[in-house]
Amino acid sequence: MAPLITVEDPDDARLGDYTGLTDVELRRRREPEEGLFIAEGEKVIRRAAEAGYVMRSMLLSAKWADVMRDVIDGVQAPAYLVSTELAERVTGYHVHRGALAAMERKPLPRPDTLLEGARRVAVFEDIVDHANLGAAFRNAAGLGVDAVLLSPRCADPLYRRSVKVSMGAVFAVPWTRLEAWPADVEMLSGAGFTTAALCLSEQSITIDELAARRCGKLALMFGTEGGGLTPGALRAADEHVRIDMAAGVDSLNVAAASAVAFYATRARPV
Repeated sequence: MAPLITVEDPDDARLGDYTGLTDVELRRRREPEEGLFIAEGEKVIRRAAEAGYVMRSMLLSAKWADVMRDVIDGVQAPAYLVSTELAERVTGYHVHRGALAAMERKPLPRPDTLLEGARRVAVFEDIVDHANLGAAFRNAAGLGVDAVLLSPRCADPLYRRSVKVSMGAVFAVPWTRLEAWPADVEMLSGAGFTTAALCLSEQSITIDELAARRCGKLALMFGTEGGGLTPGALRAADEHVRIDMAAGVDSLNVAAASAVAFYATRARPV
């Protein structure tokens, strides 16, 4: 059995990966630069390990040591045992799930390689809310989307809040960042994808009409909270698509809209 290392000093350098987890701006800069992300909770940690992410260390409260014993024994990383009070002082919040793991990021694949063999992809433009992005990834994983492409200004799917909301689904869907958005719509078209922009416009068709076409390859494009897709993205898309609403509601939250669109366009028997 791998040993648990008890730590009693909140300033212990070995806990450096976990300091200031509630400082969003700090973590946004630090985590990608240092090539790490934080997985929180038993299920998320297990899913990250199962997806092949390398663990740097674990931070555990006493009652989670036995629960996570098999994970601890299955990796080479140190496991630090701390009190709940010390964990809160280090991280900045009450770690009610009792288990955190610092994981190594993987290199992102090239967009063109991600599209090989894909039939349906999601493209998210400038979504900045981590919870929305995590929920959208969970929708993509659960509703059979083959890959996710993010514009350069999108939030980080591996930020702790995104991972937590997705329940680890961010590890189940291949994803990468685009470098030249919206010019990269041309790459999607060149790969044979029909690009469909979810938006409110006069020339939009309904999501049911789009689904009825049974496009061989389909890229569903979603814009940021509030403003939606940018004019450049809308011009580049093959189709504008709307989800018909009732009761005077004009649109859905982007995460909810993605769930509807993914479900409506899922593969069906001919």
